[in-house]
Amino acid sequence: MIGIGIYSYRKSTNNSEEFLIGGRKLGAAVTALSAGAADMSGWLLMGLPGAMYFTGISSAWIAIGLTFGAFLNYLIVAPRIRIYTEVAQNAITLPVFFENRYKNKNHVLKITSSIFILIFFTLYTSAGMVSGSKLFESAFGMDYSVGLWATSIVVVLYTFLGGFLAVSLTDFIQGTIMVLALVVVPIVAITQIGGPGETFDLIHQKGPQYMDLFKGTTTVSIVSLLAWGLGYCGQPHILVRFMAIDNPKDLVKAKNIGITWMIFTVGGALLVGLVGIAYMMKFDPATMSVFDKEKTQAETIFIYFSRVLFHPLIAGFLLTAILAAVMSTISSQLLVTSSSLTEDIYKAFLNKKATPKQMLIASRMSVLLVAVIAVLLSLTPKDSILNLVGNARAGFGSAFGPLILLALLNKKSSWQGAFAGMIVGGVTVLLWVYLSHPYKDLYEMIPGFSLSLLTNIIVSRFTYKKDDIIEQEFGEMEALMKDDISKNPE
Repeated sequence: MIGIGIYSYRKSTNNSEEFLIGGRKLGAAVTALSAGAADMSGWLLMGLPGAMYFTGISSAWIAIGLTFGAFLNYLIVAPRIRIYTEVAQNAITLPVFFENRYKNKNHVLKITSSIFILIFFTLYTSAGMVSGSKLFESAFGMDYSVGLWATSIVVVLYTFLGGFLAVSLTDFIQGTIMVLALVVVPIVAITQIGGPGETFDLIHQKGPQYMDLFKGTTTVSIVSLLAWGLGYCGQPHILVRFMAIDNPKDLVKAKNIGITWMIFTVGGALLVGLVGIAYMMKFDPATMSVFDKEKTQAETIFIYFSRVLFHPLIAGFLLTAILAAVMSTISSQLLVTSSSLTEDIYKAFLNKKATPKQMLIASRMSVLLVAVIAVLLSLTPKDSILNLVGNARAGFGSAFGPLILLALLNKKSSWQGAFAGMIVGGVTVLLWVYLSHPYKDLYEMIPGFSLSLLTNIIVSRFTYKKDDIIEQEFGEMEALMKDDISKNPE
């Protein structure tokens, strides 16, 4: 990973555009696996298998929601944001795109969206660092804080050196490692147990609820799990991959690769947790009793399988899958947060005449600053990995999701509507998470996304004023979209 960082340093150090978005030169495969790896993080190999082990296949509703949401994101958002960000004065960050799209001269959209990116990405990055630290603690018996610093230093180093190109190339390799690990582990475990028949018989013996998609669920809980997919259209670290692809027409190929990768990885993660129930019932009831008592212990089921099923050399490779997932997401989040600090705050308000070299230095310093804050937050984790990720995902999905959709699909969306919707969505999530109320079972993205969308539409209805430049740019984006669709009927 550090070697890729050094290679990328030689390829992407001319200016901040190369450092932050790779000069829009990514291919389809790198875009797809980079987007997937940046999205999934350590929760894919720890949080999701842990939830599956703890509750059974009712946890699969998350996977269903995520896969459907990712597909719609590729279909609706990806081509439009790739084209429109270039049409809108070649915006290389979401806050700049919001400002350019709405011709917002008072900078309120850029400032507000940058603040939300700083808040939610710092939390998101912290969740990834917790995953890496738990890996070192569980797999190697190292102190949690040592694992935290080891994970952070490596990720920060290659991100600091190579920027977006390094992050994307490492994501491609990390995504490949993740899918291999999540296919191999459940297959070997099932073979050791005695085949699929005996595996599912043992799971059923522990409790029929583990094999019931609806057992232990309510309408609210199912809708809440499916709503994880809503967040895709508002995740800056995924959207920036679409913005960076070389040719918008390649997004069709990227979609096919990305969704296939996702089905294998998410499906494999679910199987790891489910098969873990049968394996421990047959071979290790003592460990099962420990896992059954605490969800955070159940989140180490992938690590457990790596140690008991494989030769140490292979186990070492499998454990790197967790590090790969953790590093891919942390580096992506560090870079997006860095871009917000550099392009949207430093250049806009502190040094408007910054040279390309100064912008590059500012980008690298921003990576270090955000990393330090995230590390400090990770020293004493107070929640499960899945919950930490869920909160951050909801924040972005609610603040940016409706804004992105209406910016790309509705030319009559106004900057006032965009601003009001973003504030309502982000604040709703924060209040829903941190205030005491009787509706905690409902995932915070549902009220956040819904209120944000409604607010944007209503405020825009009363504040929209026709702007010839916006009309022209929106029309150009739609024309280019139609041209792409006619040449790519898929």
